[in-house]
Amino acid sequence: MIQIMGAGALGSLIGALIQLSGKEVVFVARGKQFEALKQKLTVLGLINAEIKVKVIEKPVDAEFTFFTVKAYDTEPAGRALSKVDPGIVCTLQNGIGVERVLKEYLKNVVRGVTSYGANLLDYGKVVYAGEGFVYLPEEERAKKIAKILREANIRVELVKDIDFFVWSKAIVNSVINPLSAICRVRNGFVIENEKIWWLAERIAKEGQRLMEKLGYKFDAISEVKRVAKLTANNKSSMLQDVMRGKRTEIDYINGEIIKKCKELGINCEINEIVWKIMKGIEDGIAVRDLDLGHANI
Repeated sequence: MIQIMGAGALGSLIGALIQLSGKEVVFVARGKQFEALKQKLTVLGLINAEIKVKVIEKPVDAEFTFFTVKAYDTEPAGRALSKVDPGIVCTLQNGIGVERVLKEYLKNVVRGVTSYGANLLDYGKVVYAGEGFVYLPEEERAKKIAKILREANIRVELVKDIDFFVWSKAIVNSVINPLSAICRVRNGFVIENEKIWWLAERIAKEGQRLMEKLGYKFDAISEVKRVAKLTANNKSSMLQDVMRGKRTEIDYINGEIIKKCKELGINCEINEIVWKIMKGIEDGIAVRDLDLGHANI
């Protein structure tokens, strides 16, 4: 059996594609998403399907577990998984350092990175917004995961240096995610609007300097443009979180980039400004009076 630990947008999409390939899948969800999935899972976008799924609130034993919870939920979710036998655990989360936290609770962890696009339209409804790749390290455990994904028509690439893909995705996300969330725009507008792009370029340049210091050749500005064009109509995960009044993953993207830049003596003042704005938005969400629709200050 294959388990999806964290049935949000990405987890629901990955789980749906695997189940449609004929495998037994169980989704671990909570709250309104759990209640919705008890009825059905609807996939829209690149495919259209309504699927009856098995959904539970606590993890169970499995042969493979795809770990797709929000970065800030890694520790409690990892702790919950440690109480069962989750098999090989493949994390496809955003952010830096999530696998380090997960490995404190689990031994059999594979770090993956994905560029597949998924938006949660509503509880129980996921939009398959864009086909990408799942990048996995060249190791035996990852090859088993790759087989499952490929049988579900999910594109997989086994790579020698998974850390490059972790950092490069974080650099791109550090530009598109917070700017789209702050400005409440879809991804494409980040490069279409000259005022936003002025700031985007500067965040990207800080990220590129970090990549160079880490020993990687990476054209951050070109990559941000490429991803923003490919996902032009998508709402970033950070924008979705803000719109739903949820905590964001800013600490695990820009926050981790800031930490690494300071460790290596790299100026990252634009990242710091963006991080502070997003933390202010999070603080506003925390005190918002839902009846009035604005912060109770």
